[in-house]
Amino acid sequence: MSMTTRMAILGAAMLLAGCQTSGMSQTVVPTPVPGGTPATSSLSDAQGFQQWVAAFRAEAAGRGISQATLATAFDTVQFLPKVIDSDQSQSEFTKSVWTYLDSAVSPDRIRNGQAMLAQWSSAANSAEQRYGVPKQVIVAIWGIESNYGQNFGNIEIIDALATLGYEGRRQDFAKTELYAALQILQQGDISRDRMLGSWAGAMGNTQFLPSVFLSSAVDADGDGRRDIWGSIPDVMASTANYLAQSGWQRGQPWGVEVTLPPGFDYSVAELTTKLPVAQWAAMGVKPVSGRTLPALGDASVITPAGARGPAFLVGPNFGVIMKYNASTSYALAVGHLSDRLAGGGPIAGAWPRDEQPLSRNEVIELQTLLEAKGFSTGGTPDGLLGPATRKAIRGWQVSKGQIPDGFATTALLQAVRAG
Repeated sequence: MSMTTRMAILGAAMLLAGCQTSGMSQTVVPTPVPGGTPATSSLSDAQGFQQWVAAFRAEAAGRGISQATLATAFDTVQFLPKVIDSDQSQSEFTKSVWTYLDSAVSPDRIRNGQAMLAQWSSAANSAEQRYGVPKQVIVAIWGIESNYGQNFGNIEIIDALATLGYEGRRQDFAKTELYAALQILQQGDISRDRMLGSWAGAMGNTQFLPSVFLSSAVDADGDGRRDIWGSIPDVMASTANYLAQSGWQRGQPWGVEVTLPPGFDYSVAELTTKLPVAQWAAMGVKPVSGRTLPALGDASVITPAGARGPAFLVGPNFGVIMKYNASTSYALAVGHLSDRLAGGGPIAGAWPRDEQPLSRNEVIELQTLLEAKGFSTGGTPDGLLGPATRKAIRGWQVSKGQIPDGFATTALLQAVRAG
């Protein structure tokens, strides 16, 4: 299961499921999901949970999990109401991309990352040479996912996934990941009490789901176990292996900050628009460094904060980072942090810090208003700012003679309200 699938499964409850320090999980306002199980522990919960566990034990035994492993996993398993509470919460208020980057690529994060590169230089160099992923990218993911291991979660994964399986809304997901977790225990990679992570089942220093661990974790230190909790060589090799399996292009950067020419057509500033770098150059796109654009094959221009903010030309490796987490802000943070760890400077363009991002309810209102005015947002308003909504915003902006950058702000919402 890819990390992109992980994000699709976990959905809006936490934008960065399992990423404890990423900053993309916004201010959370608990909002009950219609039809969900109340996040309270009761006698009926306890009885129902144990019945579910018994049925799953029988199913897992039939698939080859040993009785010893099942006893280790389930004899002390606990229903965790806090997991259900987290699963049923939605992010109402969002962070701007610049606020997120301020946290994800903070001076402390850069300084600590450089220290980790020095401390673990042998492991980092080995992972880079073996898998073709720059060591700075590996360490950047480590920093953003768990603050270099300081906060990868303290919930026992067996308990979390069993709770999610019993709750039922994501039973197929939970059962798949729980079965994978049992395989990990049976293989002896980690003990039950050390298999720790987030409420959503993501584990260890770089937050792998159990199924991803099975497909991508590596025993780099040669001790016979794949340990993404305590072995930094294993962490680095496993992370690099996942990115390599996801299509990392050896020798290519993730992207570069660029300047856009006057009159640039912002309708093409989408990840879905991929053009040869030479074509972007012919359109007047230039790197802020003043050098030539890097060889990226087919690349995209993105403007995460609209026409007033910085612009970036991003290549295939940016998309690979998004397979780890399907967020452009996340991928931009990983790319930028990796550049800073390599000695690069800050983003040159100024962010429009006076702009206010929309809450999810405000996005729903904006989508509803745009639909009513004849600008399709792609279906039922869902509060998510995807390509279809940005296209609708651009259409409205064109109708008003504005730069069609598709950037949603409170000022734009007020203007749409007014007509």
